Amino acid sequence: MTQSSVPRRTVLRTVALAAAVAGSATPDWNTTAFAAAPQTYALTIKHLDRNGRPARGYETTVTGVSGPGADQEVRPYDASGTVTVRLPRGRYLLSSALTAGDGAGDTGSTGDTDGTGGTDWIVQPRLDLDRDTTITVDARTAEPVDVRPPDRSAGFLHSAMVVEVRHRGAERLVNLISASPNLRVAHLGPDAEAGSVKQWFDSYWTARSVDYALGYVFTGARTLTGLTRHPSAKDLATVKIRAAALPGTEGTGSVDLQPSAGPTVGVSQALAAPGTATYLVTPERGTWDISYMAPRVPGGSTNRYSADGVTVRAGSTTTHVFDNAVFGPALAGRAGVVRDGDSLTVDVPLLADGGGHVPSSPSYASASTTLHRDGVLVATRTGAPGRAGFIVSPGRAAYRMTSTVKRTGAPGTATRVTATWTFVSDTTNGPAPVPVSVVRFSPVLGATGTAVADAVLRVPVTVQGAAAKGHVRVLVVSVSMDGGASWRRVPVEHGAVLIRNPGAGTGVSLRAELTDTAGNTLTQTVVDAYRTQ
Repeated sequence: MTQSSVPRRTVLRTVALAAAVAGSATPDWNTTAFAAAPQTYALTIKHLDRNGRPARGYETTVTGVSGPGADQEVRPYDASGTVTVRLPRGRYLLSSALTAGDGAGDTGSTGDTDGTGGTDWIVQPRLDLDRDTTITVDARTAEPVDVRPPDRSAGFLHSAMVVEVRHRGAERLVNLISASPNLRVAHLGPDAEAGSVKQWFDSYWTARSVDYALGYVFTGARTLTGLTRHPSAKDLATVKIRAAALPGTEGTGSVDLQPSAGPTVGVSQALAAPGTATYLVTPERGTWDISYMAPRVPGGSTNRYSADGVTVRAGSTTTHVFDNAVFGPALAGRAGVVRDGDSLTVDVPLLADGGGHVPSSPSYASASTTLHRDGVLVATRTGAPGRAGFIVSPGRAAYRMTSTVKRTGAPGTATRVTATWTFVSDTTNGPAPVPVSVVRFSPVLGATGTAVADAVLRVPVTVQGAAAKGHVRVLVVSVSMDGGASWRRVPVEHGAVLIRNPGAGTGVSLRAELTDTAGNTLTQTVVDAYRTQ
């Protein structure tokens, strides 16, 4: 067990700690350097263990929330179990973790590292110090945190509990990270203001074929005294994370899962590619964030994908496939091209995977973006795929922009991706999106980016960007079986095209030609979009 500290191995989002917002104030020497020190009061804290005897193994933090003591944060300790500290008048947050059994306390970690004794975490969210005050922290008031998955064979990994207190516009947090399931908690002191106390609890478990992420959120005037949750399988949502492995990319990556909201820790595990990780999660915790670190490609950089804000529902399965074809341009959640005055900034990921996840460091051989204004070359930029900046002449003009990325690899790895846009743009008074679009191809492929040879494959076609949501005037899709040397049109019907695949071992290329209702155009080509097997 650690209080106000976070184990590096398992943390996916840094927990905001009370210590981060508290500290000793430094006097302003120009005005208050010789001002009288604020009046202080004695705060005496008595710690009692589960047998009612003075406790030696404890870690207590007192954090100022508001008033003259708002910038105070102390961790008093005395081996006798009783400690006194003097603090200015104000509202404070007290957090005390007592280790069951023998154990000398200090101002660092009160460890239950072997998971045998357990921890009693007692929190007083409202401590109004306006006179000499004595508080008793009694482990006997704590009740068990009994949260467990339906699979009784599942092994406990770790848990995190966080308390947030708000008062007069200030916010303070305390937390406890535990490697043992033996946790008990209690509220201490009077109620705080209604709705001013928020508490998160997340616990993680592992079983033979699935892992569990059980999280809950509470808001009120008190912290928890005990917690019991025994969700059944039907109460949980299934999240499947599938890692693909195109030729030459086999290996072991890693996957991280954590709640989207609130200070938290998550869970991480190695994942062989191709492979699948399955989690059962609590929908009441809200949305979830997924990160996938792909195996390092020889000579390449570590490549990270993410899917944030994943919505889940009890009894349903949500699947995210990472690092699989068809790779291509994506615009979900971004403008793509922005004009600010007479500056054009391009940020169109050209190698998002088939699920639309954008890689952090895609491998490529070369990349360039070229801009023409009224038919005259402005410049060509090289560097990261789909990213560039240009300064253009003032005024209204017609533009043609082409971004290309090339990379080596077997068919199915998108050996060349090109997007060419035409649009009209004028000087702006601030940042404004330029009307560009992309087309996403999303067939269901095997874990190695393959489709069945000599069979019909349905390829969903989705438009993102300016032409989305009914702003397409013309959309033509073509397919090539010879690396783009020749093309054959295929009709787009019911949001998809049907492609008769060639024989095994052939790369299939895809092209989209689009005109939106304002006359802006896109020509997009993905050479070796997928391969047959």
